[in-house]
Amino acid sequence: ITMTATRNVMRAVRVFEFGGPEVLKLQSDVLIPDPKENQVLIKVHACGVNPVETYIRSGNYARKPALPYTPGSDVAGVIEGVGEHVTAFKKGDRVFTIGTISGGYADYAVAAANRVFPLSDKLDFRQGAAIGIPYFTAYRALFQKGRAKAGERVLVHGASGGVGIATCQIARACGLKVLGTAGTEEGMNVVRRSGAHQAFNHREANYIDKIKEYTGMEGVDIIIEMLSNINLAADLQLLSYAGRVMVVGSRGPIEINPRDTMSKESSIIGVSLFLATEEERHECATALLDGIEAGWLKPVVGSEYPLEKVVTAHEDIIHSSGARGKMVLL
Repeated sequence: ITMTATRNVMRAVRVFEFGGPEVLKLQSDVLIPDPKENQVLIKVHACGVNPVETYIRSGNYARKPALPYTPGSDVAGVIEGVGEHVTAFKKGDRVFTIGTISGGYADYAVAAANRVFPLSDKLDFRQGAAIGIPYFTAYRALFQKGRAKAGERVLVHGASGGVGIATCQIARACGLKVLGTAGTEEGMNVVRRSGAHQAFNHREANYIDKIKEYTGMEGVDIIIEMLSNINLAADLQLLSYAGRVMVVGSRGPIEINPRDTMSKESSIIGVSLFLATEEERHECATALLDGIEAGWLKPVVGSEYPLEKVVTAHEDIIHSSGARGKMVLL
């Protein structure tokens, strides 16, 4: 009986109360979930860590899961079992997800089959865990909400993290002129390697002037903004006529002068992947799977942590000196 019992349990990170990183508790006696109708069970090899997971955990986020819960949506691994009516996947398939039902910070995760996609042999599991939220968000921000067109200029503000790298790769592949910022020399190199035509250091006091100088009087058509509470007012100064700022991330309020939107008839547009329709998700997935096949979609993996170090991962993603790729749990 004991042997059977131990085989049905797994390690999973559980959150019993909202709060700081210390509320993340790794437990080794969590029952392995069963896939129900239209669901699959995945043996998790890697799981992406996204800033949004720290906001949800803190309780300061619009969408709060019922407690206790396991965080994590972007997993990559191997199908362990399938529920009824699942025909797209079978045991042993390599896959990645853009969402889980049971939580990705665990040895196994259940996901809805329509949130699961085949993982090409061109990418390893760590790269697979870096696709989900970052690449789908980047595609949505650029095209579904930002109406980006080939030839336009896009500034990726905070381009060395998961969403930033994804945006640079997608924008470059689709014919945009790509500018990116990062906070370290290493980060700027990552940004250039990911397709940016030019990189700027956003820790330099005069970097906004350098961007203005680089774009001449024209400005940029689209800004993908990861830290709106710091940059939004300056972003409005950098836009071209009818330019738009896509708000992908923010960690608090900011004061702006609305007149700055009037002078160029510019727009500030919020982006939330959670609001995407089934059709929009399908459009994202098709474009991204094509990108993997074509070879331009290549996730850059940054810091890696074992599941035991999940608390450190949540501290680092908010407070580290500068991103250089996607953070993953192994």
